[in-house]
Amino acid sequence: MAIDTHCHLDASEFDADRGSVIANAQAAGVRAIVIPAIARSNFDTVRDLAHSFPEGYYALGIHPLFVRQSVEADLAHLRDALAASMADPRLVAIGEIGLDFFVKDIASGEARERQEFFYVEQLKLALEFDLPVLLHVRRSQDILLKYLRRLKRSPGGIAHAFNGSDQQARAFLDLGFALGIGGAMTFTRALQIRRHASDVSLDSLVLETDSPDIPPAWLQAPDLRNSPAQIPRIGASLAELRGEATAAVIDATTATACRVLPRLGQALSGIASAALDQNS
Repeated sequence: MAIDTHCHLDASEFDADRGSVIANAQAAGVRAIVIPAIARSNFDTVRDLAHSFPEGYYALGIHPLFVRQSVEADLAHLRDALAASMADPRLVAIGEIGLDFFVKDIASGEARERQEFFYVEQLKLALEFDLPVLLHVRRSQDILLKYLRRLKRSPGGIAHAFNGSDQQARAFLDLGFALGIGGAMTFTRALQIRRHASDVSLDSLVLETDSPDIPPAWLQAPDLRNSPAQIPRIGASLAELRGEATAAVIDATTATACRVLPRLGQALSGIASAALDQNS
């Protein structure tokens, strides 16, 4: 059972054939797809999309690249949306949240301060609702860690598309995070990511696509759109890199996803139990 822990399935790139994309993922053996929100404007969209197919799950949050067009009232709306969705087993995290210091015009000054404010306020919501977070980590590892360490406890979750140092990786792991491994790992030139993929224990790694972005090496132009159906092959590439059996890697990363996203684990466990009861 493979899990795509990070897929922007609501993106416009999927508007023409979203149903086929989902069907292809199902056929490939993907049993859960986590769809993170990026702004108040798509909270309802990701929730409704997750409920439209059996494997759908979602997270609610405000992405750092969308902070600039957000207002503080959106944080209150996020809190209300989380409160209204806590009884929904398909809500599994707060996300996508974090910091992005790669994009130059939001990496300093007032724009950076605004990113940090929204990040901290969403961390507070994670503790209030006892939810893990899906962290956007781009040239911002140390500042993300600084604010996590200031909390009375870490919410845990997933450091999405992680590409930091060994020391930074260990710091996230110590705070209860797993590292998201996706298409970037399949490129031989991605030395640092491949080192993490090889050396970090499987109980701290999860699979992700970030679809439609971060295509794996085997997707060639002009068709570079990533999709959740790529997850099993990404898992196989991870297994090859580690010199381990693909099935064992898929099972282990699935178990990790269920651990760091407990509501996802509970939902999948419930589905498995229901299937056993039905077949007995």
